[in-house]
Amino acid sequence: MRIGVHKLLMSSPNDVSGLERMIDAGTIDPREIVALIGKTEGNGGANDFTRGFATLSLSLALARRLGSSAEDVAKRVAFVWSGGTEGVLSPHATVFTRSAGQPSGAGGKRLALGIAVTRDFAPEEVGTMAEVREVAAATKKAQAEAGITSAKDVHYVQVKGPLLTPAAVADADSRGAKLVTRDPNGSKPYARGATALGVALALGEVAEASLGDAAIAQRLDLFSTVANTSAGGELRNCEVLLFGNSETAGGDLRIGHAVLRDVIDADGVRAAIADAKGDPKASVDPAQILAIFAKAEAPPNGVLRGRRTTMLSDADINYERHARAALGAVIASVTGDAAIFVSGGTEHQCKPGEAPIAAIVRA
Repeated sequence: MRIGVHKLLMSSPNDVSGLERMIDAGTIDPREIVALIGKTEGNGGANDFTRGFATLSLSLALARRLGSSAEDVAKRVAFVWSGGTEGVLSPHATVFTRSAGQPSGAGGKRLALGIAVTRDFAPEEVGTMAEVREVAAATKKAQAEAGITSAKDVHYVQVKGPLLTPAAVADADSRGAKLVTRDPNGSKPYARGATALGVALALGEVAEASLGDAAIAQRLDLFSTVANTSAGGELRNCEVLLFGNSETAGGDLRIGHAVLRDVIDADGVRAAIADAKGDPKASVDPAQILAIFAKAEAPPNGVLRGRRTTMLSDADINYERHARAALGAVIASVTGDAAIFVSGGTEHQCKPGEAPIAAIVRA
């Protein structure tokens, strides 16, 4: 296995020109594309339709290149979008290719990627143990596909799953089904939390005996340090993309991770990069950094290192948008690149107030 990582800048959610240029130049073989993770300039809420728009646009572009349908492309490529490019964050997509490759041998473990999808969920299953267990099974399947035998070599698990849309709420009502909440935006913490706990369960970070429906989005002492989860109305199932380093992978890329203690933790950004390089004392070389993936969270009670903030009390701007903007600026100040994947909401993703960050570098 050899994983390729290619960053595309986008002038709008339907801008496919960057992808087409890379294909025309021979940089990307469209037949080898297996996943895409990106940021769109929507609001990141339940009514953010830029994510579906971007998926459709890229699916149509790839369908023309592959001689297939957009529906077939959507089945073979995992599209994960996070809405919200506040502050300096730049709309972009990171395209992952997977091809045959010899193990790195004496060079050490290299970047590997495994992908799995769950079944579709009924609205009443979103944010429940049914979703936790299905994501756990998919995470294990993705780990096996990546050729990663030890959980300590897993550094980033991206999960995108469904939230409750008005249509989903109406469907549940028509059948008398009980939901975790009737608020579409309010369903995001349950949806993100359930999928994060699924990752934690699969990797042995939590015990199933500690879990239950009542723990989701409530028992925040239960968490994964490598899960990065999002929820959107464009999905009914969950897509799991698991990244780590494997002895069976070739190439010259590695991935590492760290825990951000808050949204201004620049040292945490450097630690993730150093972890990817396999050297805790490694310096930051922007030319070697291919991609950064992070979660952003408001500080507990809105107090950041002893200073009051308005992140949790602002009635005009959702706290996730504050947090994404703040963390995006900090990461860009370290890497020199504003095309960063920063997603809001960290339910069961590190301790409260903390957040995961992963970096892919050229070794």
